[in-house]
Amino acid sequence: MKDNIAKNKKKVIIVYLILRFLVIVALIIQIFLKNWNNVFLCILTLLLFLVPSILDRKFNIELPNTLEIIILLFIYASLILGEISYFYKVFPYWDIILHTINGFICAGIGFSLVDILNQNDKVHMHLSSVFVALLAFCFSMTIGVLWEFYEYGVDNFTNHDMQKDSIVTQIKSVSLNKEGLNEPEKIENIKFSKVYTYKNGELEETTIEGGYLDVGLNDTMQDLIVNFIGALTFSIFGYLYIKHRDKYKFTENFIPRIKRK
Repeated sequence: MKDNIAKNKKKVIIVYLILRFLVIVALIIQIFLKNWNNVFLCILTLLLFLVPSILDRKFNIELPNTLEIIILLFIYASLILGEISYFYKVFPYWDIILHTINGFICAGIGFSLVDILNQNDKVHMHLSSVFVALLAFCFSMTIGVLWEFYEYGVDNFTNHDMQKDSIVTQIKSVSLNKEGLNEPEKIENIKFSKVYTYKNGELEETTIEGGYLDVGLNDTMQDLIVNFIGALTFSIFGYLYIKHRDKYKFTENFIPRIKRK
């Protein structure tokens, strides 16, 4: 048993060292390129890699090896591959995959918080399996919403575009109703749109090919929907795990737990 634990922990250490090496290489490259924003992302990534170790040593919380590897890969995929290597732009579904995984992981964390208290004899709280799964789901969705608040704030107060825009070919809005009625007017088959701005006292025209530029709404809703799918998936497994712990024991691979003495 101890040999299996040591072997699995060795896998975590190998993954950690490989990812850390890749981030340090990326950091050196970005320093030579004098891209200080990406330098900050590399440093942030290295700091986030330490979170599992901090949870272990400072808070006595043990992350299953599978979950720890997923978290390390998630951090690398979102910050280094996503932001610095433009994977969000190169691979259309990159953001969807990460938000789905995020929903799944956060549901596991929320589940563990409640399940630990549920099994503690010193805490007079024994919630039903349905309620524990529901709390895990709500915890994950709350984290997802708070992240969208963060993206919205960054985009509005800094020169970033975390809430990626998309091109739409139709608009439905009551603002387009010429009679001022509360009935939406619909514009379909938009081929291109033009934006006019003043720069240095001169009128400039920008043409948007393919349709109308949606400013982040579709991206936000898409992120929340896939977060919902990830959270719901884990919550179902979490419910089944509480009812049949031996049969769905694999769920433990995604649930943090308090280290036993």
